[in-house]
Amino acid sequence: MRKPKPKIIARDVSWLLFNERVLQEALDKSNPLVERLRFLGIFSSNMDEFFRVRYASIKRLSQLSDTPKKRLGDTAPSDLLAEISEKVVYMQAEAQRTNDLLLEELEENGIEFVDEKSLTAGQKEHVHKVFIDKISPTIFTLILADKKNVPELKDKSIYLAIKLIKNAEPDDPQYALIEVPSELVGRFWELPKYGNHYVMYLEDVIRYNLEYIFFTYEFDRIEAHTVKITRDAELDLDDDVSKGFLEKMSKSVKQRRIGEPVRFVYDKTISSDMLQFLMQRMDLDSYDSLIPGGRYHNKKDYIKFPNIGDKRLDFEAMPALQHPDLDMDRSILNVIRKKDVLLFMPYHSFSYLIRTLREAAIDPNVVSIQTTLYRLADKSRVISALVNAAKNGKQVTVVIELRARFDEEANIKWTQELQTEGVTVIFGVPGLKVHSKLFLITRKEGGTLKHYASIGTGNFNESTSKLYTDYHLLTSNKEICNEVEKVFSFLQSNYKRFKYNHLFVSPHGTRKSFLRLIEREISHAKRGAPAGITLKLNSLCDVKLIEKLYEASSYGVKIRLIIRGICSLVPGVKGMSENIEAISIIDRFLEHSRVMIFENGGNPAYFISSADWMPRNLDYRVEITVPVYEDSIKRQLRDHMEIIWKDNVKSRWHNEAQDNEYRTIKGPKIRSQYALYEYVKTQQKRG
Repeated sequence: MRKPKPKIIARDVSWLLFNERVLQEALDKSNPLVERLRFLGIFSSNMDEFFRVRYASIKRLSQLSDTPKKRLGDTAPSDLLAEISEKVVYMQAEAQRTNDLLLEELEENGIEFVDEKSLTAGQKEHVHKVFIDKISPTIFTLILADKKNVPELKDKSIYLAIKLIKNAEPDDPQYALIEVPSELVGRFWELPKYGNHYVMYLEDVIRYNLEYIFFTYEFDRIEAHTVKITRDAELDLDDDVSKGFLEKMSKSVKQRRIGEPVRFVYDKTISSDMLQFLMQRMDLDSYDSLIPGGRYHNKKDYIKFPNIGDKRLDFEAMPALQHPDLDMDRSILNVIRKKDVLLFMPYHSFSYLIRTLREAAIDPNVVSIQTTLYRLADKSRVISALVNAAKNGKQVTVVIELRARFDEEANIKWTQELQTEGVTVIFGVPGLKVHSKLFLITRKEGGTLKHYASIGTGNFNESTSKLYTDYHLLTSNKEICNEVEKVFSFLQSNYKRFKYNHLFVSPHGTRKSFLRLIEREISHAKRGAPAGITLKLNSLCDVKLIEKLYEASSYGVKIRLIIRGICSLVPGVKGMSENIEAISIIDRFLEHSRVMIFENGGNPAYFISSADWMPRNLDYRVEITVPVYEDSIKRQLRDHMEIIWKDNVKSRWHNEAQDNEYRTIKGPKIRSQYALYEYVKTQQKRG
């Protein structure tokens, strides 16, 4: 009997399914109301990035070649663009419907949005005064000449498209654009409370004051509609060898601001002549995605919606818990000299990592600190600790990734600050992003050098550590630390290649190592020994690894997948993947940790990793997967995965139907992120 052709879901289609799950959270009444509004903001922010990166990439691909490609689910790029556009229009309508429902619920809870047409006399006076005092200095108005192209519009901004009309000359309007300065003055303006809380969009404050802005023009009426452009975010790095990498990156980031447009969203009530005028003047071609929307765009700003109203409208606080092995008055290096420690963010505090670096910075026996940095907080205490170490005479080396998408400008700034303070900064490997999350502390002890390492799944970013679930393994294991040192040697001298017996290091050996581990499970299954795989990843779309998982399933290996985002694998298909189950968890924290457990005939092997199972992580980045050897940490990881697998509140199936069906399991309700918090709290009490 001929086996069915392995099925692969196009990664971009699967990503849209992920963002649809985020939108589901905005409708889920088990979430507090304002948090649901913020989920809508996350959905919108995600969609912006999708168009800036993925849609733009497929658009370029379709212009080069339109033959079907396996990584696109055996779909031609132009067909995929059409499928994406159709799906996006539907999701845009759902987002608008969700927005309207949430605003109705907010009003029922004493928070009311008002526009420029519904202001009371007192509110009108307040809004005009706010505009004059605080907003008008930030307003830039662009008058559009009839025969000139519209100047390049900013990617992340929204604009009010203005039409000034004289009754005597209705067919000869004057057009203008006003950038809505949300980043300068904030998107939401609270009006004086009178029973209810009243909130106004910034663009509506501007709409109310349009007559003040255009008082020098003769007109009888004004129309104002919001529009928004999304541009290709790909960086174009030139090959001029006379330029340093830092200079090239700085130039490329500036050029990104005028990238090709890939999406134009507009208020669907805009007049046809104004829309046509803008399209012609902006040179929007047949590839560009034109999406009709509602009155308001950039719903991503809901992420920063103010905390107003009843406290029950926000998530209840879940303060970080103390690690049972780490106290404020004990040296962290002394603890990890004796045993490995696993930090689990956000349940544990990121401050433990800061404290470790600060301890090293003032320890007279510490010789050097080496670290990789990908994304950092705006006010980074990691940077402060490294600068302090350099000032105290430590040899500090930082591998900073200037190509961390949308963090390039921030990382250029940090590079310049570190170099000014005497820190050695290197930019990693040409052609490879350094995505690993490492630091290595070297200390003199008893006439020899002793290493202490942190190997993690998430960035050294204290801001996102409160929102993302991640692991950081603190260890002084000699074999692991020696191999971390090899990784830093490779990053500094790219011509050196090393053999690793413990770490899996991309791009050299990660895929091969995981293929070998899956093959080992197949061998165990063939001889009737315990065989099984549990994977927790952000994304799974590498075709070779997916096909190997299909093969393992065909031999009876039971496979459990916890994939938050992209899952190109199709589980539960008879004759192909009937032994594979796959779920996604979307909740208040972003599931970001990556864990792999292989049953190995009854002697399970455990790993945590910075890498997803995507071609970019396996072939085009420097990533680290580390084995877990400490038995107590293995038990923790097993318990964590079992708790997540039992989630019957926030888990959805990945399935052939691609319908984001919620998972139903009989028994008590288990919301895994809350159950994990209680689990970690219990550990704290035992400690």
